[in-house]
Amino acid sequence: MIEYRLDPTSGVPTYLQIVRQVEHALRLGLLQPGDQLPKVKDVVAALAINPNTVLKAYRDLERKGIATGRPGQGTFVQETLNVVPLEGVRLLRRGLDRWLAQAAAAGLDDDAVRALVDAALYDAARRRGVTAS
Repeated sequence: MIEYRLDPTSGVPTYLQIVRQVEHALRLGLLQPGDQLPKVKDVVAALAINPNTVLKAYRDLERKGIATGRPGQGTFVQETLNVVPLEGVRLLRRGLDRWLAQAAAAGLDDDAVRALVDAALYDAARRRGVTAS
């Protein structure tokens, strides 16, 4: 089961951090259709956040067709997203870990790494003729 992590310094609303973590877990194949998401009360207890925040995240996932609520049972993954093959993920992760070590050695902090990655994603999308998100 997925365990949510929050970054209070990210500037991203808490509910959206939860939504993105579910989406990322789906893309990486860590969650599958039929898997149960953590119960609202468990998330509230683990993260010390308002239950309405978790409910908002789960409603957003339902609106996107990713999850569905079952009264009295919880919220379950309904749909998967484009999944990267596991071996591909492992290879990419090793390369990314090496790159992050090089970035740290060059003096980049987390914010600088994010800015660099965002800029690279934007440029790559423009080259493909896609509007970056």
